[in-house]
Amino acid sequence: MIRTRFAPSPTGFLHIGGVRTALFSWAFARKNAGTFVLRIEDTDLERSTPESVKAIMDGMHWVGLDYDEGPFYQTQRFDRYKDVIQQLLASGHAYHCYMSKEELDALRAQQEANGEKPRYNRLWRPEAGKTLPAIPAGVQPVVRFRNPIGGSVVWDDAVKGRIEISNDELDDLIIARPDGSPTYNFCVVVDDWDMNITHVIRGDDHVNNTPRQINILLALGAPLPVYAHLPMILNENGNKMSKRRDAVSVVDYADKGILPEALLNYLARLGWGHGDEEFFNMEQFVEWFSLEAVSPSASRFNHEKFMWLNAQHIKAADNQRLADLIAGRLAAANVATGNGPALADVVALVKERIQDLNALAQEVDYFYAKREPQAADVEKHLPADSRERMLRFADKLAALQSWTAESIHELFKPFCAEEGIKMGQLGMPLRVLVCGTTQTPSVDAVLALIGKDEVLRRLRA
Repeated sequence: MIRTRFAPSPTGFLHIGGVRTALFSWAFARKNAGTFVLRIEDTDLERSTPESVKAIMDGMHWVGLDYDEGPFYQTQRFDRYKDVIQQLLASGHAYHCYMSKEELDALRAQQEANGEKPRYNRLWRPEAGKTLPAIPAGVQPVVRFRNPIGGSVVWDDAVKGRIEISNDELDDLIIARPDGSPTYNFCVVVDDWDMNITHVIRGDDHVNNTPRQINILLALGAPLPVYAHLPMILNENGNKMSKRRDAVSVVDYADKGILPEALLNYLARLGWGHGDEEFFNMEQFVEWFSLEAVSPSASRFNHEKFMWLNAQHIKAADNQRLADLIAGRLAAANVATGNGPALADVVALVKERIQDLNALAQEVDYFYAKREPQAADVEKHLPADSRERMLRFADKLAALQSWTAESIHELFKPFCAEEGIKMGQLGMPLRVLVCGTTQTPSVDAVLALIGKDEVLRRLRA
C-alpha cells in the first residue's frame, strides 16, 4: 500500500514550497488509494516553537489537505531513536567520537587552508589494527554513523532520474549529540522506516541528504522508499523565494484575499502539468496526477497568472461562501450589511470583476453606504445642469411599481431621449450620486439591489 508523508519543521510559518510538497504527497496518496501521514520534525529544540506548530496545523487546515495519520511528533519518539542508535553501536555501524568542537573547527580551518573539502577525519572511527586515542576526561561524545568507504549510493529518483553520489563525498554523520539527542537525518530514517513510508516526496534541497539516509537504512536492513525530489520554486526574478522579498507564508496569502483552492491550483502547476489545463479543482488534480509528469526543473512564480487564477476561482465559488469569507473584512471596515441587500446577492453581481477577496469586500461597500465621491468625478460627471436632471430621473424611479433591473433599464432610453442626452450622461451621474464611484457593474442591476428607498434617498440628498 502506498504511504506518503509531509514532514515540516516547526521553526517558522508554513512555506508555500512546503504546501506544494504536501500537495504532491497528498495527491499521490489519494490517487493510489494510499495513506497520507503528517509528521512534525521538531528535534531542533532551540528553534521549534508551539506557535510554529500551530501555524503549520492552521495552514494545513486552511488549504484543506487532510491527513490520514498523525500528527506525529519526533520529540515524542526519543526513546525509539535511542534504541536504534544502540542497535547501530552494537552492530558496529556507529561509534563514539570524542573530538571537541574546537578540535573540529581547527581541523576544518586547516583543510580549507590546504584547499581540501572540510570533513571529519575519522579520528575516532574504529578500524582493524587501529589504536584509538585515549578517551579525554570530561568530554561527552557524539555518536557518528560509520559511512561506507568507496563505492557509490545510487537511486532512481522518481522526478530527477538516476542519481549517483560517491561514498567518498560523504562524512561520518553525527546521529546523536553529546546530550544524547538524535539529529535530523537519523530521525527521518527511523520515522520513514517505522511508518512504512513507501514514497518520500520532498523538495530537491534534500537531495544531498538522501545518500546518507539510504546508507543508514541499509545498515539497519530496512527497505528503501522511492525518492522523488521536487524542483525549487523561484520568484519572478529567478531567485529562490525568501521571507523578506516574497509573500511565501500561507497566512500571507489568506490575508491577501486568496482562495485556498486557487493557491493549490497554482502550486500544482508549478512543476507539473496536464496538457494545457490551467484551471482545475483538486478532484481533477488527483485524477490526473503522476510523478512522471513532474518536471525536474525549477519553476518560476508568476504573480499575474496567479491572480488571474484566483479570479477564476472567485467566479466559480459559491456566492454565500464568498459572502461569509468577506463578512469579517466588512465588519473590520465598519460596513454594516444588516439593513441592505443580501450580501450573497451583491457578491453574485460584482464578483466577475474581482481578483481577490479584499477587493471583493471593497467593491460591495457602496451597496450599504454611499461612498464620498472623488472631487474629480463630481466635476467631470455632475455639471450644474445634471443636478436637476437627476432629480427628474428620481421622480421617474419613484413612479415605478415594480423595482427590478429590467424595469429600471426600461426608463433609460426614453429619459435620455426626453433630455436630449447620451446614456453616459445619465449612467455616470447615477453612479457618482448613488455609489460614490464611476466603476460599478451594470447600473440598473446595482440600483435594483440597493433598493428603491435607499436609491431615492441618495439621489435626493
